[in-house]
Amino acid sequence: MSSSIRPRHWPKASYDPKYDPLVDAGPGHNREYAPTYWIGTAGPIPEDDGPVSGDMDVDVVIVGSGYTGLSCAIHLAKEHGIKATVLEANTVAWGCSTRNGGQAQISSGRLKRSQWIQRWGVDIAKLMHTEVCEAFDLFRDLISNNGFNCDPQEGGHYYIAHKPSVIPKLEKESKLLNEVFGYGSRILSREELHEEHVRDQEAAGAMHEPDGTCIHAAKLAFGYQNLARKLGATIHPGSPVMGWVVKNGVHHLSTPGGIVRARAVALATAGYTPAGLHNRTKNRLMPILSNSVVTRPLDDEEKEACGFKTCSPLTDTRTLRHYYRYLPDGRVQIGSRSAVTGADAENPKHLELLKKGLVRKFPVLEDINLDYSWWGWVDVSHDMMPRIFQPDPERSIYYAMGYGGNGVMYSAQAGRRMAQMVAGIKPEVNLPIFTSPLPSHGILTPFRRMGQRFMYLWYYLNDELL
Repeated sequence: MSSSIRPRHWPKASYDPKYDPLVDAGPGHNREYAPTYWIGTAGPIPEDDGPVSGDMDVDVVIVGSGYTGLSCAIHLAKEHGIKATVLEANTVAWGCSTRNGGQAQISSGRLKRSQWIQRWGVDIAKLMHTEVCEAFDLFRDLISNNGFNCDPQEGGHYYIAHKPSVIPKLEKESKLLNEVFGYGSRILSREELHEEHVRDQEAAGAMHEPDGTCIHAAKLAFGYQNLARKLGATIHPGSPVMGWVVKNGVHHLSTPGGIVRARAVALATAGYTPAGLHNRTKNRLMPILSNSVVTRPLDDEEKEACGFKTCSPLTDTRTLRHYYRYLPDGRVQIGSRSAVTGADAENPKHLELLKKGLVRKFPVLEDINLDYSWWGWVDVSHDMMPRIFQPDPERSIYYAMGYGGNGVMYSAQAGRRMAQMVAGIKPEVNLPIFTSPLPSHGILTPFRRMGQRFMYLWYYLNDELL
């Protein structure tokens, strides 16, 4: 289903689904939104400040107008009195922020609490847990107390065992959450899950975490956009950074409409970060494609068979996990990993695999029509954890990225943390995600996608056959 959005400030180029951040020089210029459910149902697009139309001098430039960039602009204004200038290559929140699954979980990056302990030890892991709890509180405050509605659906997060053999792992993780972190997770049997929450037919049980919220992805982005502009930030779509030099400590960013000179630059481009944007972000992320579909509204018989009694986030325990949910208008959304390259993104086999995943969970939906189908890039770091970091203490450059698909919630805090750094304030908690750079892929850089294909095969064997 195509978007009904029409140009406002300038002629837009068509949506290009084959954009590949490892191949293309950049995400384009003036491209339309991807045809997502979120854009199709968000209502009118908020006002922005139009493309850059001449040279300008500003305090802070934020590159990227997704959740992270907009949160950074919001918190620069609210907490530090700094009015940022946001540059966006295409339409506002064109990338991850209007293509995700709308699931806010109490996590950041791809690692579980037990893996935090293995990597950093118990003390740092506890501090990291405190950080994500604070982040969830910030996220709740942003979506509850700022005059916009992104259709929040509270109720916790259901981590659903896709086969019986993973139940002992879930039980062990739940015990760790409860005893080490003082966090009240609990294990649900298959029968309890089916009777009281959802009738996922392949589920062997689930772990429930009390913090989890589903939102409308585009309404969240547009709510942030309105709030940032209300606080004094300016947002310039159609303004890709095409050149970047530093003269006498001042950043000169070239856009099609003029040069923007700034004393500081904050990068919030996530999975859409071009390789040539800056040498401090080159080869620091592995962009991974994820595709998503939304069904037509379910009829009464289908609703009964699926047994949705929650609109909260649902994810399964596959490494190549499915994220899914029941939408407030009676549809089902499901997403998972997709093609390896942008050139292969439109291959029908990826859509068929996702349909099969949906049917394994809800057999009654085997022949249901899909009203929306799209894909987008996820920013996965080499060590599966994000970074909010100043890579060169001599240069006023900062970045926040690497969420690994768990950025809907934590991006709000990441933007706030990056705003603190821009303002010269160190985060009050000393964590590796603030004190170390995104790790490079090093000598493996040219072979990343070869390795990705091998790992996808191994993950499939482990998820489905072992």
